[in-house]
Amino acid sequence: MKIKLTSVYVDDQEKALRFYTEVLGFTKKADFSQGPFRWLTVASPEEPDGTELQLFLNDNPAARAYQQAMFQQSQPAAMFYTDDLQSDYERIRARGAEFTAPPAKFPWGLMARLNDTCGNLIQITQLARW
Repeated sequence: MKIKLTSVYVDDQEKALRFYTEVLGFTKKADFSQGPFRWLTVASPEEPDGTELQLFLNDNPAARAYQQAMFQQSQPAAMFYTDDLQSDYERIRARGAEFTAPPAKFPWGLMARLNDTCGNLIQITQLARW
């Protein structure tokens, strides 16, 4: 069994697509519509056939309330892993990302958190190499 797809709610799919591709560096994987529904996913260029992240339009009041509560409590909607957090932090910050927590050291590794501009906090983690 594999995890092939996970989703984050976004308040604007076009804005989210720009952020996740132009700022974070993911690639657009799928983009098609059926009526008002748009299926939009991105994937890591390091694993183009790996797990996809669906940028799901948040037009559900219950989901919107959940998303807002998680953001207000500083809880990340997704966590991405990297082998070089400092380099990714500098690259992403240079592209205009707003970090709510710069890289910090923890017993298990390094962590930073940023605002995806679409209603979510995203955590980037580098695990310690024991």
